[in-house]
Amino acid sequence: RPSDGLVSALRAAHARGARVVGLCSGTFALAAAGLLDGRSATTHWRMADELAALYPRVVVRSDDLYIDHGDVATSAGTGAAVDLALALVRRDCGAAHAAEIARHMVLPPHRDGGQRQYSRLTPRPGQAAEETLASVVAWAEANLHRPIGVEDLAAHGAVSPRTLARLFERGLGVAPGRWLLRRRIEAARTLLERTDASVETVAAACGFPDLSNFRRRFAAETGTTPGRYRRMFSTPGWRN
Repeated sequence: RPSDGLVSALRAAHARGARVVGLCSGTFALAAAGLLDGRSATTHWRMADELAALYPRVVVRSDDLYIDHGDVATSAGTGAAVDLALALVRRDCGAAHAAEIARHMVLPPHRDGGQRQYSRLTPRPGQAAEETLASVVAWAEANLHRPIGVEDLAAHGAVSPRTLARLFERGLGVAPGRWLLRRRIEAARTLLERTDASVETVAAACGFPDLSNFRRRFAAETGTTPGRYRRMFSTPGWRN
């Protein structure tokens, strides 16, 4: 168990307004400090049952890569810790900065926190379901500018929409429509940060032919408007 000194330090830091992050087994320290009482949290899947047993007031979500509550965040194992760090950079500094860091680390620019710890986008030879999911994801990434939907994803994978939903849930822990929306918003964030393109142009480039729908969806995902987001995170050195 975490030492009394560590627990006291974590409580004091949180009380001062510091963001407190528990990576992998570090979640146990946050739980011991009471910072996760009544909240969801994650850790490495091998330790999830132990965490739940020791701290029953914590809502343990063993499937998630990371969970960010704003003031407190937790992650699963080593790779998920990097995902959480990138998510925090994305929230504080914008998607373009996070993508640049990920590129230097040769990592995907974004993995959603709700994605399953076991998920894999690189299929194993002979695993038809994984090959189908990887193919659909790659095709969707290359066609975000088009107003494609779940039926188009299913058609590309030569499966029914219901089968596609099962593949996404099993492999990524999210519905295909939800995944597609998040990827479009992520692409829009990068364009708003790095270019001078109008909001209407950004919307169209990310598969939103209806500008009002784009504004509504963007605000729901980011908590702000496209214009305000650009003013907050625009990076002059990268803008085209």
